[in-house]
Amino acid sequence: MIYKIFPAVLLLFLSSHSRNTNLSVLKSTSKKEVACAINLNTDSGILLVYNSLHSNQFDLPKLKSFTEALKGFYLLKERGLIKKDILTLVDFSLSSNTKRLWVIDLATNTILYHSLVAHGRNTGEEFANSFSNADHSFKSSLGFYATGEIYNGKHGMSLKLDGLEKGINDKARERGVVMHPANYVSSAFIKMNKRLGRSQGCPAIPEELSKEIINTIKNKSCLFIYYPSENFKEISNLIS
Repeated sequence: MIYKIFPAVLLLFLSSHSRNTNLSVLKSTSKKEVACAINLNTDSGILLVYNSLHSNQFDLPKLKSFTEALKGFYLLKERGLIKKDILTLVDFSLSSNTKRLWVIDLATNTILYHSLVAHGRNTGEEFANSFSNADHSFKSSLGFYATGEIYNGKHGMSLKLDGLEKGINDKARERGVVMHPANYVSSAFIKMNKRLGRSQGCPAIPEELSKEIINTIKNKSCLFIYYPSENFKEISNLIS
């Protein structure tokens, strides 16, 4: 299966194979031709994307979580379940006291945001370790989501989420699992409580970044919530 190569990666790949290639040649080379030379759904292809990320002085996500996220992104994009070249990765293997959410523009291979993000109150204390798709569980759900529409709720400007994995997160909209701002997602809260605040299962984000992040990822971009012990056996099980 051939996957789309995004402009930043395309230029990197071509330039690495021709030291004398000029910009006009790069622009005239079709993505289809280059895609025939490299399949991004391989470890080497994904590593190429990872190594070409523009960090904007942010820390990079772990390669393992990024690999899982990118594989799912390509599949969802091919199936038309997401429309934007924006990938939001949440790594719940990390402490909630660290920034574990990344918003990445795959059209330019640029990390746009790196942020704190909360997990559900019954998912764990400082570390996430228990997940659920059940209503009233107050637990986070893992896996791939398509972002939905913006609405104004009790937390202010918030973002609907549609879970794309049967039995894993497909009850997200029914449960009211959304992305929203929260004052307990802050360094100040961590300092006072020794851990980040927790939600009722929503990936809550800092108030000061919420509008920017939500406006960037709204309307059919890919959100992936990762945890290593809950890796999904087949990404092809995504709802089609």
